[in-house]
Amino acid sequence: MSDLFQAQLQATLNMIPAHTWYAAPSGVLTYVNKRCADYLGLPNDHPLRSGVETGIGWDTHMPLIHPDDHDATRRVWSTCVRTETPYDMVFRARSGSGSYRWFIGRAEPLRADDGRLLYWVGINLDIEERKQAEFALEQLTNELRKSEEEFRQIVDLAPQLVGVLGSKGERLYINRMALAYLGNTLEEWKQGSIGSNIHPDDHERLKAFAARLSSDSDHEIELRMRKSDGSHRWFLARYSPMYDDRGQLTRWYVAAADIDDRKRAEERLQQENVALREEIDKASMFEEIIGASPALRAVLSRVAKVAASDSTVLISGETGTGKELIARAIHRRSRRSPGAFVAVNCAAIPRELIASELFGHEKGAFTGATQRRLGRFELADGGTIFLDEAGELLPDTQIALLRVLQEREFERVGGREPIRVDVRIIAATNRDLNAAMASGTFRQDLFYRLNVFPLEMPALRERREDIALLVEYFIHRFARKAGKTFRRVSKRTLDQLQAYPWPGNVRELQNVIERSVIVCDTDEFKVDESWLSPAPTLDSRLALSSSLTSHETAIIEEALRATGGRVSGPSGAAARLGVPRSTLESKIRSLRINKSRFRPRAAKD
Repeated sequence: MSDLFQAQLQATLNMIPAHTWYAAPSGVLTYVNKRCADYLGLPNDHPLRSGVETGIGWDTHMPLIHPDDHDATRRVWSTCVRTETPYDMVFRARSGSGSYRWFIGRAEPLRADDGRLLYWVGINLDIEERKQAEFALEQLTNELRKSEEEFRQIVDLAPQLVGVLGSKGERLYINRMALAYLGNTLEEWKQGSIGSNIHPDDHERLKAFAARLSSDSDHEIELRMRKSDGSHRWFLARYSPMYDDRGQLTRWYVAAADIDDRKRAEERLQQENVALREEIDKASMFEEIIGASPALRAVLSRVAKVAASDSTVLISGETGTGKELIARAIHRRSRRSPGAFVAVNCAAIPRELIASELFGHEKGAFTGATQRRLGRFELADGGTIFLDEAGELLPDTQIALLRVLQEREFERVGGREPIRVDVRIIAATNRDLNAAMASGTFRQDLFYRLNVFPLEMPALRERREDIALLVEYFIHRFARKAGKTFRRVSKRTLDQLQAYPWPGNVRELQNVIERSVIVCDTDEFKVDESWLSPAPTLDSRLALSSSLTSHETAIIEEALRATGGRVSGPSGAAARLGVPRSTLESKIRSLRINKSRFRPRAAKD
């Protein structure tokens, strides 16, 4: 090669932004460009910088190559020199600092016009970043593969049924526990249709649920799945979506937890909670039995005697005297105290639903009965059921109740199988049941079954000694909630409270104290005297003359007309007349007043 050609070749190689070189036909490395020489840390007088042929061996550049790449480099380079054919190879070259970087090298033969090999010309491209990325990707792939194997093992051992569905709901995968539960192989499960393992009664809910899976959020559904032995168990299935980089739904991940044990008790507990919630929502008369009057002590003495037995108790007394509180005291002091105390206000439940409420119903027993429901008697099994306003029960319900008292069994509405229960019954009423029996609205045999142990709750006017204690108790209770402090009670107020006849009994006293706590702005507790002016009650009007039935009817109808047929609530007829809602409902029924006549009619188009 002429010196001119060699100079031109070196100048060209120095212009290329890569590591370039050329070698003699024998394979001896002769020249590396400045970029390559600087990387290798060659001194300025090194022969490879000038292109001076040294005549040394063809593999003298091997010390510049990573030891692990020597064999491959020798093999490829010797083959290239022997066959005079180009080569491509990947290797690591050492820098001047002693570190190594990855390169991809390519060598091409440079020939004369007659085909004679003149030089080998090569280029080495730095691919360190790409190699590191490949290594990282390979490591990540291995880790992912290992993680996938571990995850699959974890999923197979998870105490849940886990599955994967496609974006259209197609079956892709379920874990080993799910296959064992269903008694299928993975292929058998994949070929099954949606809902094939679901209880027939849950198909409609599942279809409605599937229609909502187009949204981009998690979903849950409770349903029953068939086990390999043909039985069904309840599961809570949670569906979680997965999306690709474009936001397209690709998978649904499903995890189903067995909730059968919880579900078996859930309906019972739910109904029991409903009953308890109803009791909590009611304005409780008082949290404890307050008082030490002889009348109250006599009742409590009888409570202590009857509590230990299982005898049926009938509590009578005016509205607001604390009949339910006494019933709870009997339950707490009985051997049934660990069981449920279920209270039912017989006057508050619509007539057409009272049987279902007490005894439960089967699915399809009537319109709206979409599933079986346990009644209050089943919820109270092993405990106590309190039938408040028992005098309001319909004749057919009285017969069913009589059967429970006599035989300790009943049938759900729409059912045929007798259900036995162990329940203590405590009933209460503010009606005169003797008069109701005389008029034929209450069965004598039921009365005698309920009236095994009668308790008569004294009215507040019969235990005036307790008024001061109750006032103090209620002031403390409501003042604490209102964040107020009262240092004394006005003597005039206390005298008025003790002189007032309290037709609404303790409940009325509680309401007056609560109202006074709200409006009182001084540290001396006072009650507005106008609140203690007894208005004539509905019962007092009726007592004026036996000929006032029509007048009573007129009064009630006028109140219903003014309230649009509404009985309960602050704007209802009961509040307008100043009587308890249950009492007014009873009067409306006994007077055969049609409430619907007073309800506003919807405007016609």
